[in-house]
Amino acid sequence: MPRYDFRCRECSQTFEVSRPMSAAGDPAPCPAGHADTVKLLSTVAVGGRSTGGPAAVPAAGGGGCCGGGCCGG
Repeated sequence: MPRYDFRCRECSQTFEVSRPMSAAGDPAPCPAGHADTVKLLSTVAVGGRSTGGPAAVPAAGGGGCCGGGCCGG
C-alpha cells in the first residue's frame, strides 16, 4: 500500500499515511488532531545502472553553445 506524506499547517509536523491509491487525495488529520493539513509532493527515486555506452557519457565537441562555435571563439 502506498504511503503519502502530509504536513500540518498548524503545528508544522510532517507525517505519513498509508492508504490505497483511490484514497490518495482524501484529507488526513495530523497526529496532534489538527485538520488543516496538506499533502506533500513525493519524489520518486529511479534506480538502475549505467551501461557506460554513448548515452551515458556525452560526446565531446558537437552541438551546444561552446561546442557549436556560437561563443565567438
